[in-house]
Amino acid sequence: MPRKISKTQIDRLGDRLKKGEITDDDLRLLDQYRGSFGDAHGKVADLLVSELQLQPTARLKSRESISDKLIRESARLSQIQDISGCRLIVPNLINQNQLVESLENLFSKRDTFEKMVIVDRRQTPSHGYRAVHVIVTHVDKKVEIQLRTALQQLWAESSEKFADRHGIAIKYGGGNERIQSLLLKIASMIAKVEDLEQYVHEKTVRVPQQAAMDVRIAREVSHVRIRAERLRIEVFDALSRALN
Repeated sequence: MPRKISKTQIDRLGDRLKKGEITDDDLRLLDQYRGSFGDAHGKVADLLVSELQLQPTARLKSRESISDKLIRESARLSQIQDISGCRLIVPNLINQNQLVESLENLFSKRDTFEKMVIVDRRQTPSHGYRAVHVIVTHVDKKVEIQLRTALQQLWAESSEKFADRHGIAIKYGGGNERIQSLLLKIASMIAKVEDLEQYVHEKTVRVPQQAAMDVRIAREVSHVRIRAERLRIEVFDALSRALN
């Protein structure tokens, strides 16, 4: 069994990765460090499957992505919170909010998980990127659970495709200004669609009797639903034109 890597060793390895001064031994050490998250990730995934009947997609940050993040954010390797993680895709904002609550309840009741942090990138988007990240800690190992709506996932996948074509800087606010502007515009459109869908949900699901009794509210809900659907179509059309 490999010896446990100390925090000092991890951060010194990170310094060498930033400088590009890495040896085969460093690569083996990095792979050992990445592999050390396996138990924590397994515990998280098992709970998501057994308790919430979800099917998470596993994520393990690549060597290249780790190096890029160390350089881009001037972070220490031991501070990176998304070495290991998983992704969950839900239909809409309503389901996303419900799932955040479910995860809070699930992990707060487990003594083996020391800490949970929720990062809401819907409120503070990162260069257009919107999602909710739930970071849980098991035996000092952080596992990031990414929660995305279908539209947020569409945007993220499109951003990756643009990055492949125009350079990775596209994902972080740099690169081709036209593409960067387009991604920000579409992110704003998606946020609007999801806000409109949330409004319809509030009026028709939470207070259905009031909506049914009030003709004005019913008419307004119908208009909002149509606006949301038209805007959704615009999102797909804009991305299709840009990527083809």
